[in-house]
Amino acid sequence: MSAFTLKINAEERHVDVDPQTPLLWALRDALGLVGTKFGCGIGQCGACTVHLDGVPTRSCLIPVSGVADKSVTTIEGLDAHAAHPLQRAWLELDVPQCGYCQAGQLMSAAALLKQNPHPSDADIDSAMAGNLCRCATYLRIRRGIHRAAELASNPGSAT
Repeated sequence: MSAFTLKINAEERHVDVDPQTPLLWALRDALGLVGTKFGCGIGQCGACTVHLDGVPTRSCLIPVSGVADKSVTTIEGLDAHAAHPLQRAWLELDVPQCGYCQAGQLMSAAALLKQNPHPSDADIDSAMAGNLCRCATYLRIRRGIHRAAELASNPGSAT
């Protein structure tokens, strides 16, 4: 076991885990941040997506020893009050069906909107291609991203 100090959701957090422990398990098991989900364990589904220094990253693939100098943002850090435009859009449009993949979907979408505040359908499809949804709510996810872009552009807008 090794002690690590990680910057998670803008807070310093301490974990004592094996250096090769995937970040996913350090978040969930050692820190109790269970919003990040385990999906496949091989980086193919996107359920475990977090941001490392703002870049969407599969937390099941990166060892905790590889993030000690990086800033990690999980779904819990997106907005604690569910006021992020994506969270608002997801609720407004009832985007998820089962919801299991949604934390990863939201984290990938947040990175997209930060980079491209007004994405086209093709931009969204490209950015979200690595996030799988068993319920196939891809069209609702796309609508949610477009709605979040509107909400971000016009913070006072509502349904």
